[in-house]
Amino acid sequence: MEQILLNKKYKILSGSTLKVLALTTMIIDHIAYVLMPCIPIAVFPFLLIGSHEISIFYICRLIGRFAFPIYGFLLVEGYIHTHSRKQYGINLLSFAVISEIPWNLEHTGSVLLYSSQNVFFTLFLGFLCMYCYDRYKEDSRKLILSLGGLFLISILLRADYGSIGMFYILFIYLLKEHEIARSFIGTSFFARPWTVTPAFAAMLMYNGKRGFIKGKFFKYVFYAAYPLHILALYIIRVLYLGGYQ
Repeated sequence: MEQILLNKKYKILSGSTLKVLALTTMIIDHIAYVLMPCIPIAVFPFLLIGSHEISIFYICRLIGRFAFPIYGFLLVEGYIHTHSRKQYGINLLSFAVISEIPWNLEHTGSVLLYSSQNVFFTLFLGFLCMYCYDRYKEDSRKLILSLGGLFLISILLRADYGSIGMFYILFIYLLKEHEIARSFIGTSFFARPWTVTPAFAAMLMYNGKRGFIKGKFFKYVFYAAYPLHILALYIIRVLYLGGYQ
C-alpha cells in the first residue's frame, strides 16, 4: 500500500493546484455559511442518512472541510522553502489583522469585535510553533515554555480551528518526511476524520513543484482572496438577501 501511495506516477498535483483546491473549497464553504441560510431550498433536506439531513448547505459545508488541512500543509511547505521566514511571518500576521473586519462583518454584520478570530491567526500561530521548534529543539525547557505560551495565546484568541489547528500545523511539519504517517495520524486532529480524508489524499499526490502560480503579485492575490471573498459575500447578503437580523 505504501509503495502505491508513494509511487511517483501518482504525484500529479503541484503546490499551485493545491492552492486552487484549498481556495475553491473554502469559498464554497463560506458561500454556504453566509448565504445559504437565507435561501430555503439550500437548507431543505432532500435525503436522510442516519441522523444526517443531507441538503445543498450540508454538502457545501462538507466540501469546505477540505480547505484547512491543505492550507496547513501549504503553510509548512512555504515555511520550509521561503527565502525569508521573517517576511513570511509578517505577511501572515498582516493579513490576519486585515481580515478581521471582513471576518467580523461575516459573522455579526458589524465591524465590532467577534468572539472568535479569523483563520490567518491560526496559521500565524502555527508558523510560530514551527519557528520555536526549530530554535529551541535542543532546549526542551524553552521549547515547552514557548509552545505552552502559544497554546495560551490560541485559547485567548479563539481563532478559527484554535489550538488544534495550530498544533496540527506543527505536526505536519514534524512529519514532513513521513507522508503515510502524516496522512493517517493527521486526520485524528479533526472532529470527523472521514470529512478530511480527501484533503490528505490530495497531499499524498503533491509532487513538490511550485506549479503555475509564480511571482509576488500572484502570491499576494492568494493572500488577499481570503478577506476579499468574505467581504464580497457579506455585501451580497446585505444587498440581496436581507442582511443580518
